[in-house]
Amino acid sequence: MECARREMAEEAILGFLKNNDEIPDSGEFAVEHDLDHEQVKNVIKSLQGFGYIEAKVLRRELWDLTDEGKKYAAEGSPEFQFFSAVPEEGSISIDDLKRMLDPCVFHVGSKQAPKKNWVAMGNQVSRTVQHVEEDKVKEMLLQIHQGLELDKESLKSLKTRKLIISTKAWTGYSDVKKGPNYAPKRKILPTDLTRENLLKYARLGVAILNTEYNFNAKGQPLLDSGHLHPLLKVRKQFKDIFCQMGFEEMPTNNFVESSFWNFDALFQPQQHPARDSHDTFFLKAPSTTRELPEDYVERVKQVHESGGYGSRGYNYEWKREEANKNLLRTHTTAVSSRMLYALAKGPFTPKKYFSIDRVFRNEAVDRTHLAEFHQVEGLVCDRGLTLGDLIGVLQEFFSRLGMSKLRFKPAYNPYTEPSMEIFSYHEKHEKWLEIGNSGMFRPEMLQSMGLPDDVRVIAWGLSLERPTMILYKIENIRELFGHKVNLTTIKQSRICRIGIDSP
Repeated sequence: MECARREMAEEAILGFLKNNDEIPDSGEFAVEHDLDHEQVKNVIKSLQGFGYIEAKVLRRELWDLTDEGKKYAAEGSPEFQFFSAVPEEGSISIDDLKRMLDPCVFHVGSKQAPKKNWVAMGNQVSRTVQHVEEDKVKEMLLQIHQGLELDKESLKSLKTRKLIISTKAWTGYSDVKKGPNYAPKRKILPTDLTRENLLKYARLGVAILNTEYNFNAKGQPLLDSGHLHPLLKVRKQFKDIFCQMGFEEMPTNNFVESSFWNFDALFQPQQHPARDSHDTFFLKAPSTTRELPEDYVERVKQVHESGGYGSRGYNYEWKREEANKNLLRTHTTAVSSRMLYALAKGPFTPKKYFSIDRVFRNEAVDRTHLAEFHQVEGLVCDRGLTLGDLIGVLQEFFSRLGMSKLRFKPAYNPYTEPSMEIFSYHEKHEKWLEIGNSGMFRPEMLQSMGLPDDVRVIAWGLSLERPTMILYKIENIRELFGHKVNLTTIKQSRICRIGIDSP
C-alpha cells in the first residue's frame, strides 16, 4: 500500500512537469492531486537526489490562536469593543465604561483605542472619529484561524499582544522544476547483483547485466551511536585544565545537603535572604538531617552568635533547627566546607581541589536562568596564601580558557574576605563581561573547623552553562539544558576546544 502511494506521487510529479514549467508549492500540489504531503515531500527529495528534478526547501511557521485570541476573533478586538461602547455623540465616563465592559477588554482597549487615535481619554471618553470601518485585529485573527498567511509586521503585532502562539514549523518544497536527468518515468536501477534481482528485473524487461548500476545506493543503516552533550564536552575541557594544574576532584554526589554545611559552616547568617524558600528548595521528606559533628556545630554557633578568631560575629540567637533543615544544595561550596573540615582532622597537608556539578536555586526561569545549573569551583588550601596568590592562580586558570585579559572588582560574600568579582574582556562584543566570583575564606570559618591559624584558602567559581553558550553560540539556556533541547543539535555539535574557540 505504501509503495503504491509512493508510485502515485512520483507519477503525479513527473507527469505534471512534463507539461508544466514548475510546481510552485508542494503543499498546494498535494491538496490539488489528493496526495499525502509527507509522501510528496519524500518523493521530491528522492527524485532530486537522482537529478530528475530541482527544488528549493520551503519553510513556514504555523500559528494558532491563544484563548484570548479566540475570544477576540469571535467578539472583536478590545479596542474595537471599547470604541463601540463610546456613544457617537457626546461622551461617557470612565466608570460607566468599566461597568459596561469586561475588565480585560477595558484594560487593553483603554490603551489601544487612544493609541490608534479613535478616542480622547480623560475623566470622560469621547470619539475622535465617527466610525471605524473594520476591526483589523479581528480580521487578522480570523485569517490565522483559517490557515492563511500574514505579513511579518502583522504577525509580530499579534505575537507581541500574545494573541497567537507558534505551533510547529511546516516544511515543503517550492520551485520544483525539471532536473538534468529528467524523464517522465523513473528509470529502475538495480542496487545489487543477486539471483532475486536477476529474476525480478528480467520480469520487468530490464537487462541487468547490460545496464548501469546505482553505486550510490546506501547499505543497511548502522545503529545510531551515543553523542556527548555540549555541557559534557566543555566540562571535560575544564576538568583537564584543573588536572593539568594539579587539582584533585571533590566528590559531589550529594545533591541533598543540610543547611548547616550549605550555609552555617560557611559563616552565612540564618537571617540571610538566600536562606528563604523563595531562593532555596527545602525538602519535605526527610526535612532534617540525621547527624552533625557536635563539637564543630558548637564552635560554629559560638562564631555566629558572639564571634571568635578575630570576628565579632553576627550577634543573634543561632538556632539549631534552622541548621538541621535539608535542602537541594545552592552551591558546590557546601562540598568544599565538608572537604576542608575533613582536612582539618589530620596533620595538615596543602591541597588543591575542584568540583563541577549541579546546584539548585529557586529562580524564575528565563533565557539566561534555570532553577538547576552547573557550578565550576576551584580552591587552594595552604599556609600563608595571599590575595596576590589568588590573582596569580586566576590569571593562570583563565588564560588556559583563552581569557587572558582579566580585571577584578571588590565584592562582598559572607564567607570570603577579601572577595572579588572577575571580569574578562570579550573581543567580539568589545566590552568587559563578568565571568566569575572569588575570594579568600574567612579565618573564623577555617579556624572553627580546626585548621591551623596560618592556613589560608583561596577559591573561585563560575557557571558551566555561560561559557558553553558562548562557545556554541546558544542564545537561550533552555536550548542547552532541559526538556526543550533539540537532540539533532546535540548530535551535530562540534568538539569544544577551550582556549582556541573561546572568544
